[in-house]
Amino acid sequence: MENTNWIEQILCGETSRLQFKRERGNGNALAAEFVAFANSKGGTVLFGVEDKKGTIAGLRYEDVQELSQFVANIANEMVHPTVYIQTETLKLEGRIVLAVHIEEGTDKPYKDAGGNIWVKQGADKRRVTENSEILRLFSAGKAYNPDESAVAGTSLSDLDDKKINNYLNHVYGKERGDFGLPFDSLMKNLRVITPTGELTLAGLLYFGKNPQQYRPVYCIKAVAFSGNSIAGTSYRDSRDLLGTIPELFDDAMHFLDVNLHHVQHGQSFNSLGVLEVSRIALEEIVQNALCHREYIKQAPIRLLIFDDRIEIVSPGALPDSLTIEDIKLGNTAQRNPLICTFCSRTMPYRGLGSGIIRALGQGEDIEFVNEEQGNQFKVIIKRKQTNDMASDKPDVASDKSDVASDKSYMGTQLVESAIDKSKFLGLVSDKLLLSPFHPNNKTMGKEAIQNMVNTLIFLSNHPLSKSESVAQYLGLSQAATRVYLHKLTQLGIIKPNGSNKNRTYSMLPNL
Repeated sequence: MENTNWIEQILCGETSRLQFKRERGNGNALAAEFVAFANSKGGTVLFGVEDKKGTIAGLRYEDVQELSQFVANIANEMVHPTVYIQTETLKLEGRIVLAVHIEEGTDKPYKDAGGNIWVKQGADKRRVTENSEILRLFSAGKAYNPDESAVAGTSLSDLDDKKINNYLNHVYGKERGDFGLPFDSLMKNLRVITPTGELTLAGLLYFGKNPQQYRPVYCIKAVAFSGNSIAGTSYRDSRDLLGTIPELFDDAMHFLDVNLHHVQHGQSFNSLGVLEVSRIALEEIVQNALCHREYIKQAPIRLLIFDDRIEIVSPGALPDSLTIEDIKLGNTAQRNPLICTFCSRTMPYRGLGSGIIRALGQGEDIEFVNEEQGNQFKVIIKRKQTNDMASDKPDVASDKSDVASDKSYMGTQLVESAIDKSKFLGLVSDKLLLSPFHPNNKTMGKEAIQNMVNTLIFLSNHPLSKSESVAQYLGLSQAATRVYLHKLTQLGIIKPNGSNKNRTYSMLPNL
């Protein structure tokens, strides 16, 4: 740094990266300062500058020599593990100043001779005593991976067999019995469980039957607001998304799908249209939040939709001294390497640092905010709202009486004005009147008929779809969706194709 820049920094006062010392002072206090810098983002101590005043007092030649030896001894003998320092002399306003540079450490947490752990708090420092914060420092120093830690009280019985089997088939092309290992040994080898038989955090969050039973805050709080303020009291949709990481990803994308505009982009009038914001960009941002959030922090991911923007807020600021510019260039640091391994094998996530680049490449207006003080990372995606954009969803916040018990009804209402439903509503009503199963449509109920109509809308645009795809569109369980598919088959409106495992559904011709 040029000397004129140092003078400007001094005039601005002490910060979390810059401290002033008139003289060497107490060795224990200086060791604590070195520890705080190493445990935080690094920094510089300027000797020969008045504390709190910023007056450049300067040092004598012999003072510089003595101080250089003194600070080296402090770094070697009074800080554990040893921190590495660099020194340089500066001539500022005709006076000599000694600059001692301490980089952010890679072997956190660092401690002073008394075993105290210090971090920077603004221009001051504070002692760390909370276990969660100590674990966070261990994690930053790569001595501890939270996703490999044991979840107390869990066992093999908390694993979902279907999820395990699907993973083994997808990744290895084998059934569990083909590995020639007892099931618990196989799960230990995959680090799904620990040597003591408890689930790892990654194992629970990826393969668990009910992850939130043990870690209730590891969910997604999703809210679609009316307006642009998080303090607003009116919202269009609000849900707590629960389940494993792949389920959270699917549910988050569904929430975005039903609460954002769908617009025509060269499609016919009766098509569903495309999302106003790039689906690829949204997928990359949601996946990054799930994979790279800080799982030490007891807080959910927040997915917030406002009239003018989308915000996805992840617990934990950027790790390993990463900056926003770093991630824009594809640099990455895996805070949760085991979770990232599972995700890279079965989800669109690749773990190569290319996700942010891919999202930015979609042409969206995306802002990244790294909030170190609040220990969170926020992605803001601007919505393409214009006065002449035809909205495909009414404000459902004003009348919830018909939809309070059925989240899928709300979701399908959001695209209602873009599609003419009269044809399918009339078709279902006529078939019900003539059907021996349902002598009149009153026995079905409004919500059931609405779900049947929306099933037909989906199948008309996505022929030969599986029940899983229909369920995702409706926002219902597969079991509930199959009931509607069965009833539509009975009514002679759709037909199943193929065996149970690969069965798809399509509209009957000439309807």
